[in-house]
Amino acid sequence: MPAYRPPKIASSEITPKQLYLRRREFLGAATLGAMALYGAGKASAAALSVVESKYTVDEKATPLKDVTTYNNFYEFGLDKGDPAALSGDFKPLPWTIKVDGMVNKPGTFDVEALIKEFPIESRTYRMRCVEAWSMVIPWDGFPLASLLNKVEPLGSAKYVAFETVVRPEEMPGQKGIFQSLDWPYVEGLRLDEARHPLALLAVGLYGQTLPNQNGAPIRLVVPWKYGFKGIKSIVRITLTDKEPKNTWQVTNPQEYGFFANVNPEVDHPRWSQATERRIGESGFFGASRHPTLPFNGYADEVASLYSGMDLRKNF
Repeated sequence: MPAYRPPKIASSEITPKQLYLRRREFLGAATLGAMALYGAGKASAAALSVVESKYTVDEKATPLKDVTTYNNFYEFGLDKGDPAALSGDFKPLPWTIKVDGMVNKPGTFDVEALIKEFPIESRTYRMRCVEAWSMVIPWDGFPLASLLNKVEPLGSAKYVAFETVVRPEEMPGQKGIFQSLDWPYVEGLRLDEARHPLALLAVGLYGQTLPNQNGAPIRLVVPWKYGFKGIKSIVRITLTDKEPKNTWQVTNPQEYGFFANVNPEVDHPRWSQATERRIGESGFFGASRHPTLPFNGYADEVASLYSGMDLRKNF
């Protein structure tokens, strides 16, 4: 691991410059409606019946308030507070996911039915954002592999592509002529990554259904990868034999790759990845900093997936 270097991250560099410059379009509505909409989101949460899982880290969880008010979800706006402030009109139910492509049994699945079909596990995972901040989140969900096994991938399938919902009438970040990103937001995994036991389809956190701002009603959680891989509000999963391009890879291929494995030895072009700021913690000089771990601390479980690969080239 490289020697500690204070991260050189100006506030204007946390998100790409072209997105940051458009953030003020969302601030007025956020200021007017934040408290009311956040309260509405909390009121709609429902308790989940969960079972404990061995896939849990023994670390202090990030406070619920921080988990639900400090988010990247550009469909609702560019600032960290926008998803909580501007997602009150989003309707996460009823909800279905289409699973198609190279599978024997394609289908469209109701999320509420999946919650009843698969045991919902409580898993506390580290979450590391590519922006050099982190959280520890108690997710509730079921293995992605459970859904993949249900549709029976063909032997020719090598990758899994994901697509999020497009609803500009409910997602203010998708409105207007000049868009921050191309919609829908898309992501991808290799099939062996998707089938790994740690890969989770989360339907809740802290024992309750997902708030809108955290990706309701169902999102991907891949704890050894940077947080932008965790696509939210999924509507489609496609099995394919071609490596899918993810949204940030298309937007800025010099800075974001397909794999996005957490790696403290490969800096972002604009800041160090050697350490991270833990949201919800305070230290002597402000926010508490932690050394970033290879694969976000999950190397024992997942490093074998990348045996022989150059993780600098395949970032």
